[in-house]
Amino acid sequence: MTIYTDLIGCQTRYLGTDPSFRTRVIECGDGEVLFLLHGGGGHAEAFSRNIRNLGQYCRAIAVDFLWHGFSAAPAFREGNWLRQFTEQILHVMDAEGISRATFEGESLGGWIAVDLALNFPERVDKLILNTAWGLQFDPSHVTQSTSDKQTLLERSTAALLNPTEETIRSRLEWLMRSPDRVSDELVQVRRYVYSRPALQQSLLEYYRHLFDPRTDSLEFSESDIQKINAETLVLWSGHNPVLGTDAARRATELIPNASLYVIEDAGHWPQWEQPREHDEVVLKFFLSQPSRVGDTIRQGDK
Repeated sequence: MTIYTDLIGCQTRYLGTDPSFRTRVIECGDGEVLFLLHGGGGHAEAFSRNIRNLGQYCRAIAVDFLWHGFSAAPAFREGNWLRQFTEQILHVMDAEGISRATFEGESLGGWIAVDLALNFPERVDKLILNTAWGLQFDPSHVTQSTSDKQTLLERSTAALLNPTEETIRSRLEWLMRSPDRVSDELVQVRRYVYSRPALQQSLLEYYRHLFDPRTDSLEFSESDIQKINAETLVLWSGHNPVLGTDAARRATELIPNASLYVIEDAGHWPQWEQPREHDEVVLKFFLSQPSRVGDTIRQGDK
């Protein structure tokens, strides 16, 4: 299978009425809406192996965030610049007449999904936190790998400044449990995206903001996480960089109505590495009636 054949039957278009929020999406299906929010440095194709399957049961919408992919790249705001992502999603919802939706956020996307759930709860049906970034845990409960974060910054910068097949592949391998899961096609798609000068500049500025120590204050603390009211699926992987399964367990303990599922054989992109397993658990959660799904941890997770 290729990205193209995975996406047969889906459509790519631009949503939004304000040029500063112009958003490229890949979508499939009708009915209740499931937004798929990618991680930092990514684009909508991060969910290319999932959109069509999920779209059999809902309207699945994978977006390009601001400064990413082919969406708008407005000036970065001083202060809470991350809120611009949230405003982007709200603008798309308003433009499409979507009052409420379920949000699956992977990495950066999880950070923004939490912001939506905490500050705009009337727009959120359910929440899926897929290897989410931006969660600040008590270090007595959760260990965070600073070396993983440094490697991410170094590989991202190298890929943007010099987008060769080698630098792009190295950046993508950071996402995977096994390097052979980075397909040649994925490398070529990411290389095309990263070779556009305007995109290079906007993503370099994004990473400068992301790794600015002042951005730490925008992360959500344990007391914030406890205020999430939406029914939540904490969807993690057995080999996630930066934050391991101890973070997933802690998030599940803190969120009042949360369940946990660990895709054991995956790194930071479980939706790409194990698409069938990912889609099964997401659809089970998405289609369930509001109630606890049950705390489920994959066998072999310790």
